[in-house]
Amino acid sequence: MSRRWDAPSTDRSDADADAAGVTADGAAWLASAATYPRSTLALWEERPHAPVVLPCGSVFDIVSAPAMFGRLMLDRLWSEGPGSGPVAAFRGRTLLFAAPGTAQRLPSLLEWEEWSADGRPDGRTGTVPPLLCHGNGDAVTVPALIPAPASAATRWMVAPDTRHPWLPGPDILLWAAVRAARAAVRISISHPADQGAKVYDVSRRR
Repeated sequence: MSRRWDAPSTDRSDADADAAGVTADGAAWLASAATYPRSTLALWEERPHAPVVLPCGSVFDIVSAPAMFGRLMLDRLWSEGPGSGPVAAFRGRTLLFAAPGTAQRLPSLLEWEEWSADGRPDGRTGTVPPLLCHGNGDAVTVPALIPAPASAATRWMVAPDTRHPWLPGPDILLWAAVRAARAAVRISISHPADQGAKVYDVSRRR
């Protein structure tokens, strides 16, 4: 495990860094997606609380889900599946970092699953909400390395902690979406989902 991100900032506490969970290696991996990685790292050293826009398609793709459904996908990945790559909460969405190429393949897989039952739109993905897939040519805003005060809605849920994180591909995210849809139906019937934050054991990640 690499050290936590250690930006030279006078208003940063060790508790802040631990809450963010982003390590120096994780920051380097994120910056590697930028056109000018060194400039991105320099910006973070000056403004570690600042979100940054990063391009998709070369280092990672992003699958953006509505916040609650994205949390259900994340729960399925960790409770029944192989774990996840980095995951962030940003402005009411859950951003799942995925392997490059996922944004191109996942929509067609979802469509195939939806129409798989004798050509009718009543397949297993009928209750999956629209997922926004960002790949080559797109860019997304990612949370700051260190969360600002009162920024619970914009934070890292699974922070990057290595220069070579494992990233799920389209097949795994399709699997997670189908199971999250089933879980959403059960929750709507039984009781509201717990809104509290969860901690994921990243040592279980592939």
